Amino acid sequence: MNKKQKILLIGTTITIILVIAFIGLFSASLPDNDKIKVVATFYPLAFLSQQIGGDNIEVTQLVPSNTEIHSWEPSASHILAAENADLIVFNGAGLDHWLEDDVLTALSSNKKRAVVDTTHGLDLLMGEEQEHEEHSGEEEHEHGLYDPHTWVSPYMAKLQAQKICDSLVQIDPQHESYYTQRWQALEAKLAGLDENYTMLLSNARKDAVFVSHKAFGYLASRYGFEQHGVIGLSADEQPSATTIANLVSTMKEHKIYAVFVDPVYSNKYTETIKTEVQAQTGHAVTVLELYLMLGESDGLDLLEQMQVNLDSLKVGLEAT
Repeated sequence: MNKKQKILLIGTTITIILVIAFIGLFSASLPDNDKIKVVATFYPLAFLSQQIGGDNIEVTQLVPSNTEIHSWEPSASHILAAENADLIVFNGAGLDHWLEDDVLTALSSNKKRAVVDTTHGLDLLMGEEQEHEEHSGEEEHEHGLYDPHTWVSPYMAKLQAQKICDSLVQIDPQHESYYTQRWQALEAKLAGLDENYTMLLSNARKDAVFVSHKAFGYLASRYGFEQHGVIGLSADEQPSATTIANLVSTMKEHKIYAVFVDPVYSNKYTETIKTEVQAQTGHAVTVLELYLMLGESDGLDLLEQMQVNLDSLKVGLEAT
């Protein structure tokens, strides 16, 4: 965040504090909603929260679906939504750092609310070494020390969902049985996906994938392959010509003729790689979908996108 943005946020925060105070004066006259108000930073956490909370919760998602989350920043309305929340759910691992840095610090302290960092205590992958070498200070903080794309892995998503369930039970213990039953149903689906990934990719003939955005490290780590990305952990980077050339050379060396792209993002760079590999080898290159799951896409929800990702990986890794 640059200096101008910080000044704007400070002004916005002051306005929010005044609005919050105004709301507090008249809150007694407002109708009470019995539902637990949950604010989730982005789609995967909103989806998991809704799956567990069901009819007992009202979920507000801050970052719009299929929006680049790395560069997103909150507005006054988002901070007001957090002010009214009973539970705030965020990813952590440096992804939604703006929540800790800006949103939480702007909230009043006279309302009881729970806040859950869904990756706290989990076994996280370290970020790319070159990010630590090329960036410092605020930029390094924004990227973080860890790979934050945990939710793309069914196994990691399951652990994050459990933290959401535990938090709901803590703030609404009278509905513990309801939340627990719904959590167990979700856990079974995620565990089943994890088992299928493990089983169906265990005999893959290839051991690497080439992706438009290097956001699938948790899949690669758990299911035994490597990822090579056109861009790194932050999706707002611009790849150099050298990066593209190196990826083409690596694909040729390993005789891999598939590239993966999230249909929400531009396929400009993957198309360049496809064209170059085909021109230099004479071998057809397949472009496959690999969802980052930042929102419903092609009519598919989070779990359905996980299944499509498995189907695509089977093809790209030549698993039989």
